[in-house]
Amino acid sequence: MSKRTRRTESAGQADAAQPTVTVCRGCCCGSAKVPGLDHAAQLRGLREGLAGTAKIRVTDCLDACERANVVVVQPSAAGRRAGGRPVWLGLVNDEDATADITAWIEGGGPGLTEPPGILDLYAFRPSRRVQAELHE
Repeated sequence: MSKRTRRTESAGQADAAQPTVTVCRGCCCGSAKVPGLDHAAQLRGLREGLAGTAKIRVTDCLDACERANVVVVQPSAAGRRAGGRPVWLGLVNDEDATADITAWIEGGGPGLTEPPGILDLYAFRPSRRVQAELHE
């Protein structure tokens, strides 16, 4: 095992203590292709609302452009032990959806707290290829 691998695994274990929120900001998500939303304010709201509660990652493209804006909520280690799995949310294009996501994660997120029912309208399953690429 290389030093790089050990460092990455150690960092991954520390990060696993919190849920991870991956926000797509690629060719469609976070762009003028999704009108009527202040994309920078949405990302800022997630970062501020979840500071100390979740890790926020921004990625270029999650390859689910037809569902822009896409947000993936990955469980904490405790959430995963309790059966939580990543939750993919699409069409997250209003402040209320962002607030619902924030409240859910503040309560524990996947595996620890049921999401507000309204988030069922945003949930979808991406292809296995897309899911695998997120975890690389």
